[in-house]
Amino acid sequence: MTNRECSRPSCRGEAATTLTYDYADSMIVVGPLSPVSEPHSYDLCTRHTERLSAPQGWQIMRHVPAG
Repeated sequence: MTNRECSRPSCRGEAATTLTYDYADSMIVVGPLSPVSEPHSYDLCTRHTERLSAPQGWQIMRHVPAG
């Protein structure tokens, strides 16, 4: 257990991934949960990670750990 909750308002799910924005490249990057909470990133539960969508003109890059 990470003791970190999803960043989405009203969600108390356990954080599973970390999301960051790359504004210069219009990209959302989602990867494994960061070891520490970062001020410019968002921790998401599994449900919100799976439901994530990007604004028009943006793309989502998902990093999946090997193995």
